[in-house]
Amino acid sequence: MDKKNADVGHETTVHWFRKGMRLHDNPAFRLSCEARNSKGECYKLRPIYILDPYFRKYIRAGANRWRFLQQSLVDLDTTLRKLGTRLYVIRGLPHEVFPDLFAKWNVKLLTFELDTEPYARERDNQVEQLARKHGVKVEQKVSHTIYNTELVLRANGGSVPMTYQKFISVVESMPNPRRPIPAPDTLPPECLLNDDLNNQEFDVPTLNELLTLKGFNPAELKPCLYPGGEKEALRRLEEYMKNKTWVCKFEKPNTSPNSLKPSTTVLSPYMKFGCLSASHFYYRLKEVIGNSPHSKPPVSLIGQLYWREFYYTVGASTPNFDKMEGNPICCQVPWDNNPDALEAWTNGKTGYPFIDAIMRQLRDEGWIHHLARHAVACFLTRGDLWISWEKGLAVFEELLLDADWSMNAGNWMWLSASAFFHQFFRVYSPVAFGKKTDKSGDYIRKYIPELAKYPDQYIYEPWSAPKSIQERAGCVIGVHYPKRVVVHEDVYKNNITKMSLAYKSTKAGKSSSNTKKSREMSSPDKKNIKKAKLK
Repeated sequence: MDKKNADVGHETTVHWFRKGMRLHDNPAFRLSCEARNSKGECYKLRPIYILDPYFRKYIRAGANRWRFLQQSLVDLDTTLRKLGTRLYVIRGLPHEVFPDLFAKWNVKLLTFELDTEPYARERDNQVEQLARKHGVKVEQKVSHTIYNTELVLRANGGSVPMTYQKFISVVESMPNPRRPIPAPDTLPPECLLNDDLNNQEFDVPTLNELLTLKGFNPAELKPCLYPGGEKEALRRLEEYMKNKTWVCKFEKPNTSPNSLKPSTTVLSPYMKFGCLSASHFYYRLKEVIGNSPHSKPPVSLIGQLYWREFYYTVGASTPNFDKMEGNPICCQVPWDNNPDALEAWTNGKTGYPFIDAIMRQLRDEGWIHHLARHAVACFLTRGDLWISWEKGLAVFEELLLDADWSMNAGNWMWLSASAFFHQFFRVYSPVAFGKKTDKSGDYIRKYIPELAKYPDQYIYEPWSAPKSIQERAGCVIGVHYPKRVVVHEDVYKNNITKMSLAYKSTKAGKSSSNTKKSREMSSPDKKNIKKAKLK
């Protein structure tokens, strides 16, 4: 028997990369590398990534995110090859490809990182059932979050901590989170395979191939500002960790939403894809800060990691977290259906330069500052257009590099005042807010070049410029740049009234539902519940 066939006949372990696209702090991958059978023999290792050739209905991803994914896959494959193995990219659906892989590769162990998203849990449960049928053991490890969300719930008496401060108090009562493990320098020689290392069937697709497969024109991509991959994630992290003063003094509300270069780390895309371990980030911050005076959560850098953990915990435990209907924590608001206004907002054509510049940056670059997200989200929902946050969530899910299911839904509910944040009368001005940090409008000129020649005094409100100035600037409002879709001063007060009514209606509905449930209970039932609570 030749070496190639001998390798195929060996018992193997498969590590399935999904979000955790890194080798540092990847306990599931480490387990696959070191796993042995009952005889003490090392399994052969095959790291895989499953690329669905079809655009799944639950995935909205624009060209920028597909590029980030492709770059991350290339980086991962390069790193694995330095260790003597490779990344096997499999085309297909998990439940369709795994039975064949289990049999063809004689798989005995499948490892992957735990995913708390609903569609992922459904997918993973299906794969686990298939694995059991084929005699394959499955091991999942928590490493996408700092804390195990189930342990957080347990520490909170089985209930969800519904405020950020409550979440902080819960995790601070828990043992310190696990420390990250380093990336392996070498792999056990006996786990390495000699076959398939040069088999093009399993190669990472080229960017052109992937984008064409997903229906995008590669020529329309803008320059890449944030390359994907673990190598770039760690480089970017260390670049910021070198500046201890900046780390210690960081307060996110004091950063600028419209600076020409990011005023924050832009590590969120690397966290979303798992190119950077949250635990590694957390302990590097602890190490850099040491005993020095520093900012505190929620505004500090560690506070930003806690926001992520908070949303993951609530999202993992709340039914229909990414929807309004059937979501127990979400205010039920009678939003308008206005396709034209939604399209104008999505494409940066609302007539409000600050809002439009943000949305154009998002489409071009795949990233916008968190305060910029606040401004456009408020504008779409309770502030101006009165359109459902679910519509905005879908656009962000498509265009953001860091589109993260839990954080995306949680932030949209917060910014629409549908959950978490209830001061719905506090509305961002689409004019005044941007002026605070960019009075001359340089950010607007960058992303809306048709307004580049407008004088500073009109750059945020071009409709107020005299016709002669508009013509001199080469941009007449209503011809070269759109008129305002709404007049902010007229609509936002009306929207505040509508939001107040929605709050009262939701509160009344919950009260009525609770009363109905109470009436449906017999007296013994109520006594039993009281006893159960006392236990």
